[in-house]
Amino acid sequence: MAGIKRILIANRGEIALRIHRAAHEMGIETVAVHSTADSDAMHVRLADHAVCIGPPPASESYLNIANIISAAEIAQCDAIHPGYGFLSENAKFADIVEAHDIIWIGPKPEHIRTMGDKVEAKRTAGALGLPLVPGSDGAVSDFDEARKIAKDIGYPVIIKAASGGGGRGMKVCESEDKLETLMQQAGSEAKAAFGDATVYIEKYLGNPRHIEFQVFGDGHGNAIHLGERDCSLQRRHQKVLEEAPSPVITHEERMRMGEVCSKAMRDMAYRGAGTIEFLWENGEFYFIEMNTRLPKRSPGSISCVNRSASPRASRCR
Repeated sequence: MAGIKRILIANRGEIALRIHRAAHEMGIETVAVHSTADSDAMHVRLADHAVCIGPPPASESYLNIANIISAAEIAQCDAIHPGYGFLSENAKFADIVEAHDIIWIGPKPEHIRTMGDKVEAKRTAGALGLPLVPGSDGAVSDFDEARKIAKDIGYPVIIKAASGGGGRGMKVCESEDKLETLMQQAGSEAKAAFGDATVYIEKYLGNPRHIEFQVFGDGHGNAIHLGERDCSLQRRHQKVLEEAPSPVITHEERMRMGEVCSKAMRDMAYRGAGTIEFLWENGEFYFIEMNTRLPKRSPGSISCVNRSASPRASRCR
């Protein structure tokens, strides 16, 4: 953050307020962008400067890349912070910001691009030493190949969309006779939701826990983990409760997997905050995906600290 005097916050609401507060604590001026509907919002009133970037629809304001870049140049900003949601995981936006000689406060564009594609993310994670769920090495479109992969890893299997999330484009297949139909359904659903029909196949774990490790890197080969949270309680693939630390993994498992995650981030020279998601079953971790942003709670979800854990187990490092 050295040399940054003024940040444009490409977001609104609670996350914009958090960025504003942190910037002020560091002596950095803030510029709030807003739609016409948000002109009197708290994040706008508290910012040092404000620029209107369009009408109420997000597609015409908070997702309007040209207007945001213009606002940053008009306000003479040194950097742009995207927060989470909106354009925070848009590699094209990050590229454009840097092409205009504005500092992008977030992961490198190439890392956003890699981890945004679940097939490429899985391939990269394996190369970095993160444990993977048995399955296809990449995208699968040929049904004969899919049958062979499913037979080798054993049913049930899960068919997943390479893009998107939230449970869309995911189908659990119990037997070979349903595989082709479910692959077509998953592809069609993914195409409609994300514009990409690419799917891949993994072994379906029957009763796993959902464990996420928070990581942070400086982009120069230094990275740490900030502990984990258990997000196993979900409804329709959306998290209802997040508990930290996880009540099911041991201190030794936490330290081991935390170091595995930290090393992976060091090896890829990751920059900024990130969340690496795993399935955990019978003492084994399996990489699901990585979100190249700050953690974002699902609407209505609750985060809590597991106070029953021992002081040693609850210490995040």
